[in-house]
Amino acid sequence: MLAGTAAIVVNDLYGGVLGHTGIAFAFGAVVMVMIYAIGDISGAHMNPAVTIAFWVSKRLPAAKVLPYAAAQFVGALAASLLVAVWFPAHDTLGATVPSGNLLQSLTVEIVATAILMFVILGVSEGAREKGIMAGVAVGGTVALMALVFGPVSGASMNPARSFGPALVSGEASTLWLYFVGPFIGALLAVPACRIIGREDCCAGEC
Repeated sequence: MLAGTAAIVVNDLYGGVLGHTGIAFAFGAVVMVMIYAIGDISGAHMNPAVTIAFWVSKRLPAAKVLPYAAAQFVGALAASLLVAVWFPAHDTLGATVPSGNLLQSLTVEIVATAILMFVILGVSEGAREKGIMAGVAVGGTVALMALVFGPVSGASMNPARSFGPALVSGEASTLWLYFVGPFIGALLAVPACRIIGREDCCAGEC
């Protein structure tokens, strides 16, 4: 949250120094490094839609869903508050806002999140990523989705990512879209993994 939204704000305030590609890279890179940093501790979800999908796929016990989600939303809010302190001149603090009609952005969020969750399910065991390239695969998917769909919907794919800047900046009129889209998309990835992936893709460990 901190690196991604700050990249948007810095780009806006300092003459486009990062550009759209740089912002997409920032989002993907921070996901990748956090997977390597804390993946073996928590699974590095950082995304309530991912947590819910892990629970539905029977990879995460129900008792862990609320603590994960609370940490994700509190972390997102703290990050946005810090960005607001650093860059008070910025109005939206990197909030995700549809550039076109709402249906277009909603379907983009559904599809982008479904692709991301499908990749996560494919490179994880239980509720944690596995293998040395898991971080690259997940971070690369985040960067790719942000690169392609960022100009359309903001390519949130993460309710917490949209919640933080929306709440702090007051830019919350379309926040519902970034809850509905990612949650639907992440849940769609579960049956897709069962159909397309290996037989034990979502067999469950809990």
